[in-house]
Amino acid sequence: QSRIMLLQPVWSFLLGHSSLLRSPFFPVFFSLTVYLMFCLPFLLLDLLSSRWSLVRRYKLQPQSSINCTMVQSCLALTLYNHLIFIFPLTVLNWYLRPVLLPQEAPPLPQMAAQVLVCLLLFDFQSFIWHLIHHKVPWLYRTFHKLHHTYTSTSALTAEYSEAWETLSLGLFAAANSLLLGCHPLTEMLFFIVNIWLSVEDHCGYDLPWATHRLIPFGLYGGARHHDLHHLKSKCNYAPYFTHWDRLAGTLCT
Repeated sequence: QSRIMLLQPVWSFLLGHSSLLRSPFFPVFFSLTVYLMFCLPFLLLDLLSSRWSLVRRYKLQPQSSINCTMVQSCLALTLYNHLIFIFPLTVLNWYLRPVLLPQEAPPLPQMAAQVLVCLLLFDFQSFIWHLIHHKVPWLYRTFHKLHHTYTSTSALTAEYSEAWETLSLGLFAAANSLLLGCHPLTEMLFFIVNIWLSVEDHCGYDLPWATHRLIPFGLYGGARHHDLHHLKSKCNYAPYFTHWDRLAGTLCT
């Protein structure tokens, strides 16, 4: 019933644009559009924070500010990584693995469960990748140091990284939905949620409605957790949840 009432109309609407969904351009277009849409509200907050103390009180590092050079640099690298590295791989994937679009939407409980499992898997994979790239100096210098250019986080720094890092994390996300046999609608929702959480992680604000305030018992780190990682660099390696850092003794609050 939940599938018929809610998800089927959404999926039927998307099927009406199946030529776009099947296009090799769609993954890059989708990823960039969602990412920039999620960054925009935080960029507006950054502009307001310099003039409005009500906004500045929620900044994790109130003394920090963004500038045009930083915005241009972050946007340029994001576009470069997507067009030069991600796009050719999505074309290859499109060629080797044609997009299958079933007529029926997935059941809502199944969709919710698979999105959660995908997030938990991605969190574990990213934790291991991140920890290794901090503990091995050559890996840090070569592949991860660029992401730590800014010790004060802002939304656009979420994808300010080397191509290897962008591709690795993208591969983890894509592999998880493939491994679980996710419906294309479930896969899209997972990518939307994952992009949102990554942007929120780097937004630089501790807002009243932030994800870490909605999930109880300190199970989720969020923006405060990740901002400390960029400040101190030797703690909080998991992107979202806190259990892996707690188990590894690398949690900093």
